Amino acid sequence: MSMYGRDPWGGPLEINTADSATDDDRSRNLQDLDRAALSRPLDETQQSWLLGPGEQKKKKYVDLGCIIVSRKIFVWTVGTLLVSGFLAGLITLIVKTVPRHHHPHPPPDNYTLALHKALMFFNAQRSGKLPKHNNVSWRGNSCTQDGDDTSLFKDLSGGYYDAGDAIKFNFPASFAMTMLSWSVIEYSAKYEAAGELNHVKDIIKWGSDYFLKTFNHTADSISTIAMQVGVGDTSGGNTSPNDHYCWMRPEDIDYMRPVITCSSCSDLAAEMAAALASASIVFKDNKAYSQKLVHGARTLFKFARDQRGRYSGGNSEASIFYNSTSYWDEFVWGGAWLYYATGNSSYLQLSTTPGIAKHAGAFWGGPDYGVLSWDNKLAGAQVLLSRLRLFLSPGYPYEEILRTFHNQTSIVMCSYLPFFTKFNRTRGGLIQLNHGRPQPLQYVVNAAFLATLYSDYLEAADTPGWYCGPNFYSTDVLRDFAKTQIDYILGKNPRKMSYIVGFGNHYPKHVHHRGASIPKNKIKYNCKGGWKWRDTKKPNPNTVVGAMVAGPDKHDGFHDVRTNYNYTEPTLAGNAGLVAALVALSGEKTSGIDKNTIFSAVPPMFPTPPPPPAPWKP
Repeated sequence: MSMYGRDPWGGPLEINTADSATDDDRSRNLQDLDRAALSRPLDETQQSWLLGPGEQKKKKYVDLGCIIVSRKIFVWTVGTLLVSGFLAGLITLIVKTVPRHHHPHPPPDNYTLALHKALMFFNAQRSGKLPKHNNVSWRGNSCTQDGDDTSLFKDLSGGYYDAGDAIKFNFPASFAMTMLSWSVIEYSAKYEAAGELNHVKDIIKWGSDYFLKTFNHTADSISTIAMQVGVGDTSGGNTSPNDHYCWMRPEDIDYMRPVITCSSCSDLAAEMAAALASASIVFKDNKAYSQKLVHGARTLFKFARDQRGRYSGGNSEASIFYNSTSYWDEFVWGGAWLYYATGNSSYLQLSTTPGIAKHAGAFWGGPDYGVLSWDNKLAGAQVLLSRLRLFLSPGYPYEEILRTFHNQTSIVMCSYLPFFTKFNRTRGGLIQLNHGRPQPLQYVVNAAFLATLYSDYLEAADTPGWYCGPNFYSTDVLRDFAKTQIDYILGKNPRKMSYIVGFGNHYPKHVHHRGASIPKNKIKYNCKGGWKWRDTKKPNPNTVVGAMVAGPDKHDGFHDVRTNYNYTEPTLAGNAGLVAALVALSGEKTSGIDKNTIFSAVPPMFPTPPPPPAPWKP
């Protein structure tokens, strides 16, 4: 017995399912129609059209059915017809070649325009040797020696810098990649329509390739993960060079960047497993790479289960910057993604174990209930598993807990609506999911994504809405909520400011970001030498396009000050939620979600009949 109730976990089950498909009915052979048309006997004139000149009888008169005409008249008639036909064809050709005034395609909506920019932020955050097509002129190769001084991990180059600093935190980065993968799985057609599908897949692969370096991904069992590269100390007591004390371009860093490892970090390992498992579905057409990701995800999840502990429990750095409150939500989340990636029902059994769900907070409506973030994935996991119930109806023994997750998802969606008072709103209309604390936008974009996605789930399931208590609300209400929140971020707010850098005419110019704030002038500034660029009141010389800053305060106020990161610092996790929300809202509503891709590895489900009721005893 485990501390949370019966543990259903067994060894990895290998489930091999053969793809089965029936051929579509073939359409009627068009040649049958041709034969039918030729089945009538030809008269003599029709036969003559098919004969060569030498085969036709040399007649002075030509018999056209019942009309006898002179050969000269016939030649003149045919010639006239040919000339007329030529002129008609010429006129038709001219008409077709003259340019006509076509109705132009409607311009891209704001969500699509913002999506193009939001994805560029990830290009600006890349670490290591950059690809030639990175398209951020002021970035270059950086920190290519990460991991060289460790015995376990020789090469930890690559990955993404977390925010305006140069630290690589695996915990929020893996959540960011999971969110991006989820959005691609659901909305690949919208990415394709926007011309961004290859770009976003490239972003995900850059992150996945890095995660595979941070543990022994070829092994079935591991004991250590590299959880972080680089350190930061903002206390003021530590004046040795580090990624928070120094203000330097990543390209100029020449100080030591320690690698922090963990041997008991269930939350981190389960989140990384979710990232690799979801990415394996994105890359399912690349079989070798997809299988590599699945194997890594299995290994990480086993490590998470075998060596229990919070990754930030024994690490002061992690607890300061990205403190994890528990690992139970990552068990539900990671288990759900591994089930979709593998079809192995043991992962579904774990994700739907009531004891684990209880510890994850599924049955408790606390102040942060329903808030999806890099720390708490429960709301996302419940939506993800509600999808299974809506489209596959697995029945017993999963139905009871899946129904609970579905009902809890409905409650979460109700809490987002302005008709309810669980979360306050600013006077400008921004929902306060973090109860007025700083950096609100990262939570808002995640909620906007979940609301739009869930409304699309209901639409795809031919369900017009859902109940909040006795009241029925249409799916349009959820989409409207998401739009008002994203529109606020795009500039429809009291300050008329876009909180996405480079979008619109009025956006933050003093973003808390080292690379963007230091000009590309071939001068290398040392650790303290860059402070003048941190403290200057001049706008950043480089535009970090697509960066969503931390956001306004609870009074809709915003201070465009570089040193105040609570207003002006962007993050990977925040931008991933933004990208997901933007693609969900972009384009035509009718395009909806991809109902089937996420179930590609899931075998046909044959619900087990529930056990008979116990005999009644008087």
